[in-house]
Amino acid sequence: MNEEARQPNADAAELERFAAMAAQWWDPNGPNRPLHAMNPVRVGYIVERAGGLAGGHCLDVGCGGGLLSESLASEGAESVLGLDASAEMLEVARLHAEAGSLENLEYRLGAAEELEGEFDVVCCLEVLEHVPRPGELLAECARLTRPGGHVFVSTLNRTLAAFALGIVSAEFVLGLLPRGTHRYEKFIRPSELEAWARAAGLSAQDFTGLQYNPLHGSFRRSSNIDVNYIAHFNKAAGA
Repeated sequence: MNEEARQPNADAAELERFAAMAAQWWDPNGPNRPLHAMNPVRVGYIVERAGGLAGGHCLDVGCGGGLLSESLASEGAESVLGLDASAEMLEVARLHAEAGSLENLEYRLGAAEELEGEFDVVCCLEVLEHVPRPGELLAECARLTRPGGHVFVSTLNRTLAAFALGIVSAEFVLGLLPRGTHRYEKFIRPSELEAWARAAGLSAQDFTGLQYNPLHGSFRRSSNIDVNYIAHFNKAAGA
């Protein structure tokens, strides 16, 4: 194993930046308002593509303050595990979950490579573009998925449109996100994501765009994957 591979697959500066906004994570008008606007569309997509979550065991990799994790738990999953490398974010997630009395939801501090087990649904949303080695993290998501299970990933495409809308407009013009949230070179083309998934034993089932409407402050599904998109992968039943 080389020296790079031994290093944690996390960016310390990114963790520090997210920790600084932990207290505002659940504010729908705060620095994470695009995530709040996007979340219902992402959850609907996951539930639909997975054929429902009832009785299933779900993993939310890079769960942050628990926005997606809580939604998955509310959709009838038997258990949801939220995993994150930020203690500050997980403290916020736990406090919010306690207020909602979600007994099927657990949070754990750590990294995907440290986790064992098999899950029916593994989600890694708005995370890959923030880690040093996204292909390795996707491989860990595949490892943690049971044969026949589902992996969901959302990220931003590396296109001029994504640069213009995801960085220039969102961070500098509209102020939807704090400046420095995204780096263009970290955006991921669908072809790159599919290649990593294939190498990890996953097969691509769908790529769907998540299109923002600035007039309504909302997202909707779209056939246009030039900016934000969500992908669905399956792990072969015999894998």
